[in-house]
Formats: sequence, structure tokens, C-alpha cells
Amino acid sequence: MTNEAFGWGLASIHDSGVHLDTWFPKPTLGAPGTAGISPAEVAEDWAAAESYDAIRKVSAKWVFATADLDSPPTSTPDAYLRLHLLSGRQREPRSINLDGIFSILPNVVWTSVGPCLPSEFAQTRLALRLAGQQVTVFAVDKFPRMVDYVMPTGVRIADADRVRLGAYLAQGTTVMHEGFINFNAGTLGESMVEGRISSGVIVGAGTDIGGGASTMGTLSGGGKEKVTIGRNCLLGAESGIGISLGDNCIVESGLYLTAGTKVTLPDGSVVKARELSGQDDWLYLRNSTNGRVEARPRASRTVGLNSALHVN
Repeated sequence: MTNEAFGWGLASIHDSGVHLDTWFPKPTLGAPGTAGISPAEVAEDWAAAESYDAIRKVSAKWVFATADLDSPPTSTPDAYLRLHLLSGRQREPRSINLDGIFSILPNVVWTSVGPCLPSEFAQTRLALRLAGQQVTVFAVDKFPRMVDYVMPTGVRIADADRVRLGAYLAQGTTVMHEGFINFNAGTLGESMVEGRISSGVIVGAGTDIGGGASTMGTLSGGGKEKVTIGRNCLLGAESGIGISLGDNCIVESGLYLTAGTKVTLPDGSVVKARELSGQDDWLYLRNSTNGRVEARPRASRTVGLNSALHVN
């Protein structure tokens, strides 16, 4: 697996020198062998994309970026290149070094007229109104919406605001209105997402993340536990996990299973949930009679998705 990447990106650069974002039409894995090639030589019409917005005080300029994917990002274009590789399905979550990305990316006002500098946005909004332009603010955040930069094939996203750039959505993934997928996280196959896939969490094919369900990501707490959910699993509505699940597992609706949760096994022994992390064929539930969290075997039984919902 190559640890290098490169590409020409169209950067939004404020007059103050702040790089607000960078869009990479053709991010490429491999050694940066085209550093001397201009954007116009890559595509004839690319040069026309450069512009200047006097109201936002933002220039759109082509920049050439390279990335050592084993080392932390060193600039805003470098960080955006990595996020494009993830959302473009060129690298899977947790395969790229994103250490320190929050200190690299600036906070941005994401609007219908383009990215804006937060410290000047009050003046920018006034100038736009005086120029007869209505502006809609989508968010104030370090990460933009994925679909404004990358549109993966074969997916359905009910609310674009719920999927950040850097999310990895495999073909056949459906993200419902309350579903959410953070950067450096996502699905590896046909999946239903009605809950939250936090940063660093990987979800296997055939898995259903139920409504309001939550996954504890690498940004939570100490950020050491890397949660992986196997194939053909179900997280019931309003459930949650802080451990990995193997294949064919179910977590009962409303049950939050952390690493330290005491779980009673079929033989009556009690273990912490972390000891079951990554194991296949478990049904996790809370006994309604005695309140204990229990793990029951469910070998040879699988969760099935509605195939008609995933023909995207």
C-alpha cells in the first residue's frame, strides 16, 4: 500500500493568508511525479476556475499538494487531500495518519456563496446584502459537508449536513435523516445508517445502525479504543457501544454497552464487555426481570437488510 499522495487542488485563500478549504478534483495515490505540471496541462478548462471574490476577500487558486500518509498533515491542502482520499474510497478509514488535523484546519463559515472567514463574517454578510445577494449559512465548523466536495456512487444520503468530508461510504450505503457519519469513519459495504458512526468507527457490510444508536469513536474519552462493527450486525434503536462487535451480533434497543459493562454469560459467569470485544454471534440485552446485562449466543442466525432500500 502506497504511503504517498498528490494532486492539484483549488484552494480558497482569504486575503489574510488563511487557507479556508481546498477541493481536489483528481486526488491521486502514489509518488508526486507531476509537480512541474500546471493545472491547465492536467485539464484545459481548469485554469478558468481561478477567481477573486472581492466581497468575501477570497481568492480561488490552484495549489499543488503532496502528502506522506504515514505522517501527520502539515497544511490545510495536505489535510484536505487526505479527506478527499477517504471520501473518494481510495483509502479506508484508519489507514491514513490524521493526527493533529484539528489544529491544521481553520474554523470556517460554510455558506451558499462559499467559505468565509468567521472573524469578518458580519461585515461579509452586510456587504452581500447591500450587493443584493442572499446568503445562507450551513455551518460554522472545521469540516465541510462531504457532498460539496466528493459524491461517491451508489449511496443515498437523506440530509447532506449529516455526513462530513472524510467519511467513507461504500456502495449501497443508505444514510437516513438522523444518521451521521464523521470523518475517518464509515461503512465497508451495503449498510443502513440511522444512528451515529463516530470518528474512527468502521462498519461492516450488511449492518444496520438503528435510529438514535451511537458508537464511541476515537475522539471520545481517551480515544484509544478503535471500534469496529462486523458484518450483518444490528444496533437497536437508542443503543450504543464502546467495544467492537464481531459478525452477526445484536445489541438490544436502549442498551449502551461500554468496555466496563458487566455482562453475564450463559454459564452464569460475569465478565467485562471488553473481554467479548470483536467476538461473533452474540445477542446483548438487559434482562427485564433482574436488570442484568446478558450475552446470549446466536450462531447461524443473521441480520438481513431490506435489499430494495440499498439499490442506490
